[in-house]
Amino acid sequence: MQGQGEENHFLGIATPLEKANIVILPVPFDKTSSYMHGSDKGPAAMIEASRNVELFDIETDLEASEFGIHTAKPIQEKTSEKMLQSTFESVSSFLEQGKFVITLGGEHAISAAPIRAHADNMGPISVLQLDAHADLAPAYEGNPLSHASVMSRVREMENVERIVPVGIRSMSVEENSYIQPENTFFAHDLFDNDDWMDRVVDRLTENVYITFDLDVFDSSLMPSTGTPEPGGLFWHTALKLLKKVAEKRKIVGFDVVELCPMKNFWAPDYLAAKLIYKLLSYTLERQK
Repeated sequence: MQGQGEENHFLGIATPLEKANIVILPVPFDKTSSYMHGSDKGPAAMIEASRNVELFDIETDLEASEFGIHTAKPIQEKTSEKMLQSTFESVSSFLEQGKFVITLGGEHAISAAPIRAHADNMGPISVLQLDAHADLAPAYEGNPLSHASVMSRVREMENVERIVPVGIRSMSVEENSYIQPENTFFAHDLFDNDDWMDRVVDRLTENVYITFDLDVFDSSLMPSTGTPEPGGLFWHTALKLLKKVAEKRKIVGFDVVELCPMKNFWAPDYLAAKLIYKLLSYTLERQK
């Protein structure tokens, strides 16, 4: 699917860094995925699909592109350690320049770096984790930097006050022992009404970082992910929650991860690109 504007730039717009308020940072890394691989192709697929997204958002009456969006060069590293360090340094640099940073994965392991950078720069923060999986294994297959361990690493960060996971519906017995029930919103409890959304917001502190694993969506809506799980959120439910968070808390940054694009099947890629633009629009709407 060929979009408009310049290739390899979000929305097809090539805004110089010095003129941009927002930075898109691709991190095409997929080394520890335990089921389907291909999330390293996710950032490029999201950026390509974004070139077909309408710039005007009907709901917020905004064109977020007018705030200036710069697409940074992808972080290209071969090991988890180097990827996390390079991503951390890059995000930290952009934050020091006053940019709003959106990181695109890649496997979920990449999220530890931007979360640490935001916590160090803007902390204390809370983290809203939208995800099918708890990702709380202290180490998976002996690797503490695995995608299945990312939230364990985030819990160790000094300036992260709280993690609020939403949409969880798959985890190991070991991970169950690390769950904090008062902060965790399991998928099977979210379908009778929307009252839980206000409880999610109540658990979040003023400054919120959002890590959005696309497998939080039901697998019928988002099959293009490393471990698709049935029983997840649908589009309007997810957006309603994100809008509430944006209205009542300050979103300081976010990432979108775990897109595994399928050949000649573009709907999930476009959904991910649209999600990024919608969440950005909600974030900017508060500033109007």
